[in-house]
Amino acid sequence: MPASATANPADAPPQPALRVLGAVSASHLINDMMQSLILAIYPVLQGRFSLTFAQIGAITLTYQLTASLFQPAVGLFTDQRPRPYLLPLGMTSTLCGLLLLAYAPSYAVVLLAAALVGLGSAVFHPESSRVARLASGGRHGLAQSIFQVGGNTGSAIGPLVAAVVIVPYGQHSVAWFAAPALLGIVLLLQVSRWHQHHQSVTVRRGPAAAVASPYPSRVVAGAIAVLLLLIFSKYFYVAGISTFYTFYLIDRFGLSVQSAQVHLFVFLFASALGTLVGGPLGDRIGRKPVIWVSILGVAPFALLLPHADLFWTTVLSVVIGLVLSSAFSAIVVFAQELIPGKVGMVSGLFFGFAFGMGGLGAAVLGVLADHTSIEFVYRTIAYLPLLGVVAALLPRHGGRHVAARAAA
Repeated sequence: MPASATANPADAPPQPALRVLGAVSASHLINDMMQSLILAIYPVLQGRFSLTFAQIGAITLTYQLTASLFQPAVGLFTDQRPRPYLLPLGMTSTLCGLLLLAYAPSYAVVLLAAALVGLGSAVFHPESSRVARLASGGRHGLAQSIFQVGGNTGSAIGPLVAAVVIVPYGQHSVAWFAAPALLGIVLLLQVSRWHQHHQSVTVRRGPAAAVASPYPSRVVAGAIAVLLLLIFSKYFYVAGISTFYTFYLIDRFGLSVQSAQVHLFVFLFASALGTLVGGPLGDRIGRKPVIWVSILGVAPFALLLPHADLFWTTVLSVVIGLVLSSAFSAIVVFAQELIPGKVGMVSGLFFGFAFGMGGLGAAVLGVLADHTSIEFVYRTIAYLPLLGVVAALLPRHGGRHVAARAAA
């Protein structure tokens, strides 16, 4: 990835931009695979440390709350003082958390490992989202989707890896995945060089003209509130599905741990595929229709899921993953267009809020599961996608019409 690959972000040539996007997406895959290993080995940790569902939810809460609290701050800081080499440092924190998780002797150390992984994500997501936008060549939705599909694919691979490696070989086998983390650090060093060169070229050309929001501040504030409510709906629901999916399948259908992990992989892989659709579709038809259909459109399938047999549970989970995941890229780009020039802060806010809602959802639903059952949790969260109706309150012309004015 030579430094000469870059130019002004507004007219970056397609081939170098695609190489940068590919490297960022691959790094996102590695980063989120590291995160999903925590999720995927919950049955192993439960067996070793005799954990309750509330304690399992607290692990998710720890790493996602750490990421949630730090991401907006990192994004705001780097908007004002770009730090390209924060990216490999973030991956290093994730690597340290992974190694600590592999040899954690107690539940408290597991929580510390989860916090280090969360800190790594807090650094990674705002900066890498900025790089994706810089390398987009103006196709912001496509760039965000390419970036995001790497993360969702990594999340999907985690349970499959756990089923093949970690469940048979135990907790210590998590350390074997230090190798992909080291590869991620190497990739991010290359991305950081590109980012630094891009930054130096921009400085030599002089500061860009400030870009004003295309909407009044009152409209922007209202739209951001609506988008955050949609993130709450999506990620609280996803937390319930993904955190407890293996336990749900084991409890209701009597599956083995490995078989349940494979089903979790299928759901998460469908989510990765859906992510790839949302951004480009938003570039073409506008963000608002994509957001509306993605979240509200999944409601009938979510309501049917708790009443389905194993075959239809698998089918419905695939449909839910495909449809629901297409919203996030559109939501993030919509928010970036509402507040131009604050890519890091906006990305950090939305990634952080998504992590926070996922962690809070896992913790709250874990307590609920302890006091009722996993099946009751699934019936309860099925109503969350109905909140997608609030997408009707978003500004009418988000996406295609705003993109030309807010490109940055």
